[in-house]
Amino acid sequence: MITSIPVFSGFRQDSFKFLGQLEKEKNNNVAWFSKNRTRYQENIVDPAKSFVATISQFFSHLNPAIRTEPKFNKTLMRINKDMRFSKGTPYKTFFLIHFGRFKMDSEFYVYLFKGGIQYGLFLNNSAGDELYLNKNLIKYRKEIISICKKFKINNKFTFYELHKIPELVTPAFNAAKNFDALLSMKYILLEKEISLNKKLVCSPDFLTEAIKTFSNLYPLYCFTISSNPLKLIDEFEERMGVAV
Repeated sequence: MITSIPVFSGFRQDSFKFLGQLEKEKNNNVAWFSKNRTRYQENIVDPAKSFVATISQFFSHLNPAIRTEPKFNKTLMRINKDMRFSKGTPYKTFFLIHFGRFKMDSEFYVYLFKGGIQYGLFLNNSAGDELYLNKNLIKYRKEIISICKKFKINNKFTFYELHKIPELVTPAFNAAKNFDALLSMKYILLEKEISLNKKLVCSPDFLTEAIKTFSNLYPLYCFTISSNPLKLIDEFEERMGVAV
């Protein structure tokens, strides 16, 4: 029997409380997690699947190559660590929802942690098959700067270089000012944050906010997925308009 996934109605206060409690070393173990598995399922996994299922039509319209299955190893990252490559506690203290074409692709993301929600665009600037940003940053410098201005990306996102722990570059990314920094980095985050004390963090209206934000970022994302990004951007403008 196939169970339908309900429409996204918002994350829950206990989503963030659970992650905060899991961060405590005394709780980050199999016994505590087993006792709280129902909380994890009902307050994190179920809303995350609802979010993915509800936003999937938007992404399918935006670009059918972006994965939208509400499943682990597709759009949801498992909370348990691979202990073959990790020492210490067995569980991550965050929950990641991500939308890309394949593993380690540039991708849109929603990151739940004890303090609220972080969301935006991960840019993979390394060399590789079907990874185009590395070359496009050099080829399309003027166009990228223009796109970030046109689609109101400048001064709207915090700019991080991603290591094991993200390193802040500037709280207000500006493509013209920060372009040389982009060239020098392998993994990049352009991010917004909603703190736990904001009503939007547990509201169904977060879906609308995410769609607006991802729409703004999509023209920049085009430079990561194609050797002809300007064509993709033209198609995007024709499909969805430029009122961003």
